[in-house]
Amino acid sequence: MLNDATTNLADPPRFVLQENGPKHFDPDIAGEHSQIHPDLDTLSVAAPREAVYDAALALAKEEGWQVIARDPAAGQFEAVATTRILRFKDDVVVRVRGDETSAEVDMRSKSRVGKGDFGANAKRIGAFLSKLDGKFP
Repeated sequence: MLNDATTNLADPPRFVLQENGPKHFDPDIAGEHSQIHPDLDTLSVAAPREAVYDAALALAKEEGWQVIARDPAAGQFEAVATTRILRFKDDVVVRVRGDETSAEVDMRSKSRVGKGDFGANAKRIGAFLSKLDGKFP
């Protein structure tokens, strides 16, 4: 069971802005992660990096996440997502790379509690990236 999901196993976004956030993605779980979440992948958007970053940040706020750190120059922000029923807190990092014509969005979501999340982090990532992609038809 996993409690950490990402779109990019080769270069997962790191929690660097939060003082007490999780740090490194455990490379030992990459194989299991690929089997359990084969559909999680980097989102490519045909829009300027800055516009995609701004849209991602706005969407995180719409989702009710508490944005706790941001670095627009690096295209990264970190947030805390709280589950609706049990009020568990999960750490989220969104990283947007690109240029004036295109952007790539990677994301990571990690539960603070437990060894397994029953797919909650992967579902959060999938839903978020789908909504973000819909903002750039």
